[in-house]
Amino acid sequence: MRILLINHYAGSPRHGMEFRPYYLSRKWVQSGHQVTIVASAISHVRANQPDLAGGERLDETIDGIHYTWFTTPPYSGNGIGRVRNMASFVSRLYREGRRFAEEFNPDVVIASSTYPMDIWPAHRIARMANAKLLFEVHDLWPLSPMELGGMSRRHPFIMLVQAAEDYAYRHADIVVSMLPKVREYMESRGMEPRKLQIIPNGIDLAEWQGAPPPLPDDVAEVLLRFKVNGVSIIGYAGTHGVANALDVLLESARLMTDENVVFVLVGGGPEKASLQQRAEAEKIRNVCFFDPVKKEQIPSLLQFFDVAYIGWHRQPLYRFGIAPNKLMDYMMAGRPVLHSVEAGNDPVGEAGCGMTVAPEDPDAIVRGIRRLLALNADERHAMGLRGREYVMRKHTYSVLANSFLDIMAG
Repeated sequence: MRILLINHYAGSPRHGMEFRPYYLSRKWVQSGHQVTIVASAISHVRANQPDLAGGERLDETIDGIHYTWFTTPPYSGNGIGRVRNMASFVSRLYREGRRFAEEFNPDVVIASSTYPMDIWPAHRIARMANAKLLFEVHDLWPLSPMELGGMSRRHPFIMLVQAAEDYAYRHADIVVSMLPKVREYMESRGMEPRKLQIIPNGIDLAEWQGAPPPLPDDVAEVLLRFKVNGVSIIGYAGTHGVANALDVLLESARLMTDENVVFVLVGGGPEKASLQQRAEAEKIRNVCFFDPVKKEQIPSLLQFFDVAYIGWHRQPLYRFGIAPNKLMDYMMAGRPVLHSVEAGNDPVGEAGCGMTVAPEDPDAIVRGIRRLLALNADERHAMGLRGREYVMRKHTYSVLANSFLDIMAG
């Protein structure tokens, strides 16, 4: 099978996230299929951008996957610069569409760029190649910028995105969603019920096999000191952004100042400096901030956590479900999880690997931490194992890639 995967923000181990296109494609290649990923050379989520050396296009092979990178204008933030970047990528897909259809001749075309406007050139390529068209939904656009960003339904950009989303549901042969509670909404926008398949986020099992690289000495030394002194570590690893509700976690830490616990926050992001300033100003002494560690060091880091925290603000958009990669890492590490959320699904509850408490409620988080720490070591270990078993059963990329192959071949 020849698979053309269009994802504006696709990454690789060489470039950084997003990783889902790479992991799925690598499994497909290992199964004997040919895969081409088409992506923009500029993405705000990548650690390193591909070097096009001043050219307009770069073709290269990474782990058996053919990548085509298109040059697009640089941008920062979510303003007109990002819209211009999207428009440039979509227009390049139109210009290069016949070339992909005739030279690669795909059997399946996947449109998967978070924003849905790539569905239009993807459908054109699929028609020219007589291929199946698959639309993959990461986040619900335009609902996400409307409900999270406060944009008006009548904003010209929102109207464009809505037209693309509706077109995708009507014209795609298959609709794949990472979010589990979307059926009613998608059908209301014109999708036939038979089209929908749920394929969630996942982990690469190879990254969790063998001995992981050790942490930097300075980080390991501090965490080991806590362990030796019997201090329980409540840990968070990931982006420090508004959506991650770390302001609520910081308030929970303040409420537990006199208890034998420390809150360890590892990562970077736009809110990190303000969180550090608040901790200093309010003299919250049981909080430690560390810089991000390398992706391959995450398993080593998580083994120090007695409780792994993930939180969200209360948002109506989460009624469609959540699918955070961070939670997969926590569960794969066998850590008891404290999940502060109100959503259409509850992976922690389904797996029995921790506790779920109300969002934006520091007192509820404190109660959850105390309850988890009150369990004996064997009980917390069994809880963590349930999370790991849940991920290995449902969320490895081998399982997810095979699910895609089944529906693409069907």
